[in-house]
Amino acid sequence: MLNFLSDTVTLPTKEMMEAIQQAVLGDDVYGQDQTVNELESLAARMLGMEAACLMPSGTMANLSSIMAHCPRGSKVLVGDESDIYIYEAGGASVCGGIVYEPIPTQADGRLLVQDLEKAFPVDEEDPQFALPALLCLENTHNRCGGKVLPIPYLQEVKEFASARKIPVHMDGARIFNASVALDMDVREITCYADSIQVCLSKGLSAPVGSIVAGSHDHLKKVRRIRKMLGGGMRQAGIIAAPGLVALHSMVKRLDEDHQHAKQLAHGLAEIDGIDLDASEVQTNIVLFRITDPRFSWSTFLETAKEYGVIFSEMGYGRIRAVVHRQISSDDINKAVQAVEKMLKDSPL
Repeated sequence: MLNFLSDTVTLPTKEMMEAIQQAVLGDDVYGQDQTVNELESLAARMLGMEAACLMPSGTMANLSSIMAHCPRGSKVLVGDESDIYIYEAGGASVCGGIVYEPIPTQADGRLLVQDLEKAFPVDEEDPQFALPALLCLENTHNRCGGKVLPIPYLQEVKEFASARKIPVHMDGARIFNASVALDMDVREITCYADSIQVCLSKGLSAPVGSIVAGSHDHLKKVRRIRKMLGGGMRQAGIIAAPGLVALHSMVKRLDEDHQHAKQLAHGLAEIDGIDLDASEVQTNIVLFRITDPRFSWSTFLETAKEYGVIFSEMGYGRIRAVVHRQISSDDINKAVQAVEKMLKDSPL
């Protein structure tokens, strides 16, 4: 089965499994797990931040960071197509008493400054209005097809947020995909954020875990919230060990996924019944639509699975294919051939 469901389906490498066996362990709640401490120190340095904290998941990482930034009753500005807004169960409202203000998301993942400006009340002294306390960006942007936010745009948003005296949190679950696509050090991207969430278990192939990074003061708050949410872990070095391997050895190879994604896009775009602009693919995510009238998005997914290919739905009838370490160039060719055969074989 060729699994393009997500880059979260990646299995740990042999080196990761060996690192788990050899990890030096301790109680991380007390700061005594040396492997976790090493991972957090490495992540902070790589991301250009003062401190970092290992989290069980990206959802908890984003939630902890949002709650650390925002007082109860304030607003967090999020894209209306962002993972934080759509896929993270409304945690900031449920757990933090924080209001989500959805901002229109452009096709390339940007939140326009003029739209962000509208989220601020004309009279900020009026007690009936919740005030924005945080601005969230997503980079790369999942539901926009793995788009990378341009550096000039990040600078513009950071200047806007600074003028408004609110911090910027970056949901950088795939931030290393962005840095590889731009061919620049990730710190040239993260310098425009006050805090960031990075996922270790997507394209970097670790089995579990995400990182929150930011200032020392911010991370003190994050750790307390992590504990409150049930994320304090004991001998967490068995999670941190493959995370160290991921950061040391899995970043540069992401370019291979990007090239394979473009290969897939070009192949699918040649098939009648598929609507796909291959030039739009920037990283490891390919979005397309089925125009063949014999299929809905759901029947296409069901039938593709029968032909040995797993895709997913990404809203508005779009199909998503995510390329990862366990998808080879030959696998791409097989997937394209399977879809082409499926469309030819299906009855009129």
